[in-house]
Amino acid sequence: MTSGPGTNKTVNDPAIRTRLADYIADAAGANACAINQIDRLEGGAIQENYALDLDVSGGAYCGRLSTVLRTSAQTGVVDSHNRLSEFILTHTAYEAGVLVPQQLWCCEDETVIGKPFSIMMRATGEARREILACDESVAAARTTIAEQLGQQLAKIHTISPDRHTFDFLTPPLSPALSAISYYRAQLDKRSGAYPAIEWGLRWLERHAPADSEIVLVHRDFRVGNFLIDDGVLNAILDWEFAGWGDPHEDIGWLCARCWRFENTNRELGGIAERAPFYHAYQQSSGRKIDPVRVRYWEVYAHVRWAMIALQQADRYLVGGEANLDAALSGLRLAELEIEILRMTAPKAS
Repeated sequence: MTSGPGTNKTVNDPAIRTRLADYIADAAGANACAINQIDRLEGGAIQENYALDLDVSGGAYCGRLSTVLRTSAQTGVVDSHNRLSEFILTHTAYEAGVLVPQQLWCCEDETVIGKPFSIMMRATGEARREILACDESVAAARTTIAEQLGQQLAKIHTISPDRHTFDFLTPPLSPALSAISYYRAQLDKRSGAYPAIEWGLRWLERHAPADSEIVLVHRDFRVGNFLIDDGVLNAILDWEFAGWGDPHEDIGWLCARCWRFENTNRELGGIAERAPFYHAYQQSSGRKIDPVRVRYWEVYAHVRWAMIALQQADRYLVGGEANLDAALSGLRLAELEIEILRMTAPKAS
């Protein structure tokens, strides 16, 4: 993540800044904390992220500390976890050896900055897709990055209900049918007709896998959430959608055409070919990737993204949030509907 214009005036309000510094000092077991700089970070379509440069006096974190404060935007989408749940999931991934920033503290006391927030260590690098997928200066590193992504996803998928429990997550009997039921209910709440999405949901229902292994899935494992530093994968960000599911769901999401953007020939999220990622994932996980299941979850990815695009547009049209990215997400609906129909069209005789 990189610093951008428009530092949040509310977070930078002197009274709020003082309360935040006091909270950090207490949470860190320090004598005092000085906030030297607060900068709004680019990215984060649903959450807001701020770089905090701290001077901590005393305690385990004594010294200069580069951190990120993460909090909810004015409006959100129904699929997103709250800050505490995301904090717990990210911390679990960190303990499993996944490349995620170390989670420091989570505050649910809204009297500090006006809403819940979490604070993590700041990782270096760039997350913009233009850098990874389009910048030729990293072209030579793309295969290596694809392999690293396979290795990291394998680590994420070692987290299972047999070893971990979360009060806010219940393992589904069928990840596919559970997801279909959820989005069908969401669609039924909307006015207007969305026949392409309905078609996609029905296709998914008819072709749902008979059984699935259940693991923790990231659910937004794609370019934009990978922090790349000098051609090396340095962190996997944004765990707000993570939950129990089929491991092929993450692979289908990463490989879905909607996340390749202009690089449609690079089937691994516009980064590289699938082969180095598949090989690294299978070697690291001991799990064989089923191409038929991956394709199923690619169809699902377009249905799910279509639903999220509608929710994103609602943030602008209904919620009144002046968020251009959210508004523009709604314009991607037609592209997603076309891909749903293309992927599920009956084969010509």
